[in-house]
Amino acid sequence: MKIYDRHKNEYIETEQYGQGKLEFLYGTTPGRVLLKLVVSPAASRLYGFYNSLPFSKKKIAPFIEKYDIDLNEYEKNDFDSFNDFFTRKRRDEALNVDMKPDSLISPADSKLLVYDITDDLKVLIKGSVYTLSELVGGKTDLSEFSGGVCLVFRLCMDDYHRYCFIDNGKTADDYRIRGKLHTVSSISKDYKIYKENTRSVTVCETEQFGKIVQIEVGALLVGRIVNKGLSSFSKGDEKGYFEPGGSTIVLLIKKDKAEIDSDILEQSKEGTETIVKYGERIGRKKDA
Repeated sequence: MKIYDRHKNEYIETEQYGQGKLEFLYGTTPGRVLLKLVVSPAASRLYGFYNSLPFSKKKIAPFIEKYDIDLNEYEKNDFDSFNDFFTRKRRDEALNVDMKPDSLISPADSKLLVYDITDDLKVLIKGSVYTLSELVGGKTDLSEFSGGVCLVFRLCMDDYHRYCFIDNGKTADDYRIRGKLHTVSSISKDYKIYKENTRSVTVCETEQFGKIVQIEVGALLVGRIVNKGLSSFSKGDEKGYFEPGGSTIVLLIKKDKAEIDSDILEQSKEGTETIVKYGERIGRKKDA
């Protein structure tokens, strides 16, 4: 998979975590039979329980070495389990949140694709078309987002799995949608990924960007989406975190509220994801 590193102005090749296992699950008949068990909530809970045991600590050192993770960025470097390591918290001074009022920031370390929201409220994600209504379970009227932008932030296993609010504001609505846990990787594009996965939907009223919708999407073997449930928040405040597994955040912004940085738009037009960091500027408030 080719992705764009905007900081180095170069393209890099990445490997899907657990690529071989995913190809077996989604690409073979025995795998598809097993998939029904693997994506069940019970299997996800079992995987989460294993990663919470002290025995799972043996996975930490090889993981750090493989992905060259600098523990100096985090509040602690001694962990009780793989879960404890996976949900590690960065020191405040290592977050580097762009606090300029008109800056639109990334909510997470991730790979970003940007889509236009069409007049019929459908959006292209991973090679398939989904209605916005499916994304939010039909529980929120999204007609006012027509002509806006949909930002899809894909988190990989080696990314920091805590995420933040993109602006000052208040929560207008907050709810969960139960679902099956399919992987969010492109290998499963034949499945209605964002309809079947567990989601957490938050409707926010923000100072700079007006009404936005932020959706956390659970993926294969994610134990939980853990949100703090804040009723009011400031830009860069931690919103929550994902337990182990690849995960995705979808952000919906109304028309003429935000202008996405040109390098990200250029890559998205070619279907190429751009590497972004928690709190990094990815655009700005659009002038009225």
